[in-house]
Amino acid sequence: MRYTLLMHYPEMTAEELGPDMLAEGMAAFSAYTKALDSAGALVSAEVLQPSSLTTTVSLASGELVVQDGPFADTKEQLGGIVVIDVPDLDQALEWAKQAPPAHYGVVEVRPGATHVDDGAWTTHLTYE
Repeated sequence: MRYTLLMHYPEMTAEELGPDMLAEGMAAFSAYTKALDSAGALVSAEVLQPSSLTTTVSLASGELVVQDGPFADTKEQLGGIVVIDVPDLDQALEWAKQAPPAHYGVVEVRPGATHVDDGAWTTHLTYE
């Protein structure tokens, strides 16, 4: 089953973090993704750019609205995602608690669908 780990943590610049904390964080994420990869659970991982570079697109009002970010007045940002493929939620939670942001932010675990099958999103491929 595929799960996306959405990593929310305080948004800080490299200057605010300082070189030591930045290096420590990069090493922690590197070790974490290597462990996921070695376990055969890693599908993909993305570190997102700062929220100030965000742009949203909406047609909810009936007209196209394109807006530059940031949008939320919050101390945390969605800073990255990791997509894993594990047998169940319990194993996804085990990986989530090992994610570096779990120690200073929040890791949201959300099941993902991989494709549409007869009009319905599904998480498992079926072959006929």
